[in-house]
Amino acid sequence: MSTSASMTPLSQVMNKLAAKGYGEEITIKKEGAYLGNLKSPVYQPQDLTIVRNYRFEGESDPADMSVLYAIETKDGKKGFLLNAYGTYSDQDAADYDAFILDVPIDEKAELEELGN
Repeated sequence: MSTSASMTPLSQVMNKLAAKGYGEEITIKKEGAYLGNLKSPVYQPQDLTIVRNYRFEGESDPADMSVLYAIETKDGKKGFLLNAYGTYSDQDAADYDAFILDVPIDEKAELEELGN
């Protein structure tokens, strides 16, 4: 069980991920996912792999609940997807949930220590 004293803050994990090349934000739209901006190629779930996910919870504020995904594309690019979860999710639930649930997961052990 982890306590708030032992949890690494979201900002620190994001900085560590960026240092490992996962600095571009992924945005999910109805037509697919974009890496960095809407001018990038459009990726479908099968074009992506979730290589790690991290969950964060605030002690007293449900708005602090978030999940951070480290994601790699089939063409070798890296990025991250950040979203609130629970009541405060800011994604269109139907498109987001259908998309993210279809992305394969193949966790990389070397990213595990970033969340400790």
